Amino acid sequence: MTEAEIYEIAAKYYPQSNIANIKLIGKRVIIEYKNLAENPQITAALKQEISALLPEYKISVLFVEEKNNNLGVQAIEKWQIAGVKKIIGVASGKGGVGKSTTAVNLALALADCGKRVALADADIYGPSIPTMLGYEGAPLISNDGKNFQPFRECGIKSISVGSLIDRNTPLIWRGAKACGAIEQLMTQTDWGEIDIMVIDMPPGTGDILITLSQRVDFAGIVIVSTPQDIALIDAIKGVNMFKKTGTPVLGIIENMSYFICPHCGERADIFGHNGAKQTAESMGETFLGAIPLEPEIRRTSDAGTPIVAENPDSPHTKAYEEIAQKIIQRIG
Repeated sequence: MTEAEIYEIAAKYYPQSNIANIKLIGKRVIIEYKNLAENPQITAALKQEISALLPEYKISVLFVEEKNNNLGVQAIEKWQIAGVKKIIGVASGKGGVGKSTTAVNLALALADCGKRVALADADIYGPSIPTMLGYEGAPLISNDGKNFQPFRECGIKSISVGSLIDRNTPLIWRGAKACGAIEQLMTQTDWGEIDIMVIDMPPGTGDILITLSQRVDFAGIVIVSTPQDIALIDAIKGVNMFKKTGTPVLGIIENMSYFICPHCGERADIFGHNGAKQTAESMGETFLGAIPLEPEIRRTSDAGTPIVAENPDSPHTKAYEEIAQKIIQRIG
């Protein structure tokens, strides 16, 4: 039984919006609800159903009250993004782990799952979505002088801070100006009706990322890491930072997980083996899946036609779609 399956059971007994966390650690299941009064009979029925499926496991059901923390999560007003039902962020503790490539292909995979998807590029200092979706250099358009029109490529809507500047011009903006630009793009774009918005977040744990985690009503965050220890150290910091801001973490993706030699078919674990999976398990987080180090993923992204769009039948596309299905289950 997976955490996603336990989540579905937990949502039958108490409101899904009150589920704060689901953890499957060793022989123990922990279900945590927030801002909710316990009904002992309902809790007993919940435990009974899970115990019937996992008879050797200890079932713990916790009820917690969310309080203000030192980052002031409760006191800060959220941005209003009209027409968008659920928002997920794709983040990484450091740059260079393939976060943006993952965000683009994950957005396309969510669309393949039948969802109306938008992709917002908030990676303010390294926006790459225009290149990956083939509209680099195209100007932003507003039909009414108030709201931007999103780009429509590969079956999804998207917008990027990269459309505000030339690709060779570095952005020398302090946090407040950068956050203001991101807010304008997200809240003053005519998105229409969107089931899931994917936000490509800036790497690291800086002030822009903290502002986004406070201002955006996230359904959850996906952390991208490679298997190597140096990347996982920063991924752990990212998970802990989102926990401090009260932002749910949906799970960890291991990118560049392994390499299959095109000549001999031998597998090489260039950056290590199962590092992200082991880290997720040790932190009580969900391991969402592994994406290989594959030249076709790089080539198609550089060409403006990501692999999920260009080769929908490839095993790499299937890997992204499996992760997308897990995320859909997690966010309901």
